[in-house]
Amino acid sequence: MSISPDIEISARSNLIGAIWMVVAMAGFAVEDAFLKAASINLPVAQVLMMFGAGGVVIFALWAQVLGQRMMPPEVLSKPMRIRAFFEVIGRLFFVLALALTPLSSTTAILQATPIVVVLGAAVVFGEKVGWRRWSAIFVGLVGVLIILKPTGDSFSPLSILAVLGMLGFAGRDLASRAAPKSLSVQVLGIWGFAAIIFAGALYMGWEQKMLVMPALRELSFLVLACGVGAGAYVALMRAMRTGAVASVTPFRYSRLLFGLGLGVFVFGEDMDQSMLLGSAIVVLSGLFILWRGNRA
Repeated sequence: MSISPDIEISARSNLIGAIWMVVAMAGFAVEDAFLKAASINLPVAQVLMMFGAGGVVIFALWAQVLGQRMMPPEVLSKPMRIRAFFEVIGRLFFVLALALTPLSSTTAILQATPIVVVLGAAVVFGEKVGWRRWSAIFVGLVGVLIILKPTGDSFSPLSILAVLGMLGFAGRDLASRAAPKSLSVQVLGIWGFAAIIFAGALYMGWEQKMLVMPALRELSFLVLACGVGAGAYVALMRAMRTGAVASVTPFRYSRLLFGLGLGVFVFGEDMDQSMLLGSAIVVLSGLFILWRGNRA
């Protein structure tokens, strides 16, 4: 029995898209590790502002090469203002979580973002969500609570930082759905990283630490974070444009494996049974929600 050429092309595209997605998630995990390493000896506000500035430069040059306007009128639209607000919240608290809590737990909590996005889409945009996906959303949030261990002796209030960062990213993703379609990914990148600079400036007033001259080691970490992060962003775009969304998106959860691995082998973090169980529940719930949504 022969296989249709269209099916072969589709399967090959999905495979290539999945590979690009895994590369992107590995890049984002490495970016997180570099930011965490830089924040050991640098103020968090400075890390945010320098990282944001590096991202703005990269995407501005990219837009310039493509001949795109960096300040189209749509940038000031209401969805973009809302997106910028949630970008500030997400980036600020996520980098704080990277600096003050284990990379492994921060990455695990971040995996709940798609679950919260589906929840927000049902509440904000009125998207239809059946009882099965509502159940999966509830189970996924329970998984987050298992990771946090709010009733245990090992609970750290600082873990809430990762939750706030995750909620900020979910709000950003929801606002991105309503953003004008005319805005390119390069322009979105410019203003997304500009929001990170603002988040750093905002936190500098709270942190009340003077900016310092970064040593070559910390400066290298920040440059590498910008470079790897930009490369991961490109890989993500390639992934979403190569294979079918339903086939490629589940590989987003590979970021958890890279984050846990870097946390254990680079930063010497420990993972207990609650961490592993909660992570598994969050990932399985997210995959089920994706499957049901694609089937619907």
